[in-house]
Amino acid sequence: MRSTEIKIMQGILDEEPSTWQFLFITVIMGGWTAWRTGKSVVENWQNYAMLVIYVLLLAAAIRFVHHALFHGSMLTFQYYVVDTVVLLLFALLRNRYCRTRQMTNKYYWL
Repeated sequence: MRSTEIKIMQGILDEEPSTWQFLFITVIMGGWTAWRTGKSVVENWQNYAMLVIYVLLLAAAIRFVHHALFHGSMLTFQYYVVDTVVLLLFALLRNRYCRTRQMTNKYYWL
């Protein structure tokens, strides 16, 4: 990323000392967990409401990791929303992919 893009991202995430922390914890660690959550919801034939509930809980856990490891703020609404949106994106992408594959395998004649 160029320096202007990094400055813009740090404007959204003022608390984070570096963009790399956000990318590692929220995008990589949290994104992988949200990706697996989307698949788990599909495998158990659950709906989107359960997926959203799981992602909200996961976002709270990711905020705790930011707080515990890097002394970030735990109960800040702005950062919780940013984490939730990123995680929900990963979970919904995996959910749609797996649901489509699941339906085409189960109901191949349609």
